Amino acid sequence: MNLIVAADSKWGIGKNGGLLADLPTDMKYFREHTEGKAVVMGRKTLESLPGRKGLPKRVNYVLTTNPDFKAERCIAVHSEDELWDALSRYEPDDVWLIGGASLFNWFYSMCERLYVTKIDADLDADTFIENFDEDPDFEIISESEPVTENGITYRFRVYQRKAD
Repeated sequence: MNLIVAADSKWGIGKNGGLLADLPTDMKYFREHTEGKAVVMGRKTLESLPGRKGLPKRVNYVLTTNPDFKAERCIAVHSEDELWDALSRYEPDDVWLIGGASLFNWFYSMCERLYVTKIDADLDADTFIENFDEDPDFEIISESEPVTENGITYRFRVYQRKAD
């Protein structure tokens, strides 16, 4: 499984239930990596998406404790065991964890790669994830040249789980 997220300089990922910034090149990067794949998200992340429905051209899994949960283009799973059972039919590289913070913090240690759009600013977030730079089990294996859009500079980083 892979993880994909945009995070500011303090590892903030959101504010008031939405993204921190409008970054079209980052959205393109996200689509290129996740289209045609399985994506995993929590209910709050789903509810932040346009129309409160799953993303097109992906198999959308929503982890929720609500047994009556239903959303367009989504498959609800209600436990970690049910999630792993559902994901067992995919190759690990075809599964993408896309949010939110509680799922990132819970499952990132089970990922092989972490794709982080690292924003070079403090964007006054109210939702944060772990600082992957401080995790000794991961190392940065690639980083793009800086991209600047809408007054915000960022880089695409890929972290890889270190070999045992």
